[in-house]
Amino acid sequence: MTSRDAALGRFRRLDLTVQRRLDGLLHGDHQGFRLGPGDDPEELVRYQPGHDVRRIDQHVTARAREPYVWLTRAQHPLDSWVLLDRSASMAFGTAADEKGDLAQSLSAAVGLLTDAPGNRFGIVELTTDGLRWRRPTPPRVGAQLALRTPASPRSGSAPVGLAEALRQLSVRHRRPGLRIVVSDLVDPDGRTEQPFDWEAPLRRLAARHEVIMIEIVDPRELQLPEVGLLVLVDPESGRQREVDSSDLRLRHAYARAAVAHRQATAAAVAGAGVDHLLVRTDGDWVAELSRFVQLRRHRPARRRRRTR
Repeated sequence: MTSRDAALGRFRRLDLTVQRRLDGLLHGDHQGFRLGPGDDPEELVRYQPGHDVRRIDQHVTARAREPYVWLTRAQHPLDSWVLLDRSASMAFGTAADEKGDLAQSLSAAVGLLTDAPGNRFGIVELTTDGLRWRRPTPPRVGAQLALRTPASPRSGSAPVGLAEALRQLSVRHRRPGLRIVVSDLVDPDGRTEQPFDWEAPLRRLAARHEVIMIEIVDPRELQLPEVGLLVLVDPESGRQREVDSSDLRLRHAYARAAVAHRQATAAAVAGAGVDHLLVRTDGDWVAELSRFVQLRRHRPARRRRRTR
């Protein structure tokens, strides 16, 4: 079986899973950022020639003694981009999947969930060779391309970090839409405290677009197992360090640092005005994504400020 056939089989299984277990992210009905023809009332204004008389509010008109009409939020085809982290730190996993494999599945699932006539889906990969841009395609096609992405390399530092990738995504594709970042948020320099260098560009990206941060973690990044001497290797810098995992104080310190990092990361993402989904390699990512989808569907849409 060729790699292309394997990717096609994986896509078919994922497609079936999405149809069975997920109820749809947006169903193609993306509320735009401009006032115009749509479904949901957005702004009550004085009637002007050319406004739709069917949207006149009779109660307000009677009180004001002049006609007032509801304008609505425009609906447009959804323009989605996934920023897929394929740095060396994603080639790690001690459970069912490596982080990189899980990132592919999540990216493809988002493509399937946003599939509707007129919608477009693009992918930009953050690799050890730099950024690789895939042109926007219909979402189902983009989902298949996400699964054909080569595995993350085992070592090597990327010339472009997450912060620069977010900046370039903001500059290159400015049409308001949906942006999904799939990453483990591991800093190549080993920094674990705020401020993170990706905070400011993430905030700027969220000022124009609806942004979802999907963070992927492995259980061994949260707790150190008791297995004696370990050699820890940073896949991006190549630095090594030998530790004795039988040391209870070391394991507790590791766990506390991991919790602090999770809290700092969550605070930074929330501070940028971005929705945050944390997925573990040893968890049921489909169930997690389903819960996340349901919360988004029943939550009022955020108003994003327009930037020039």
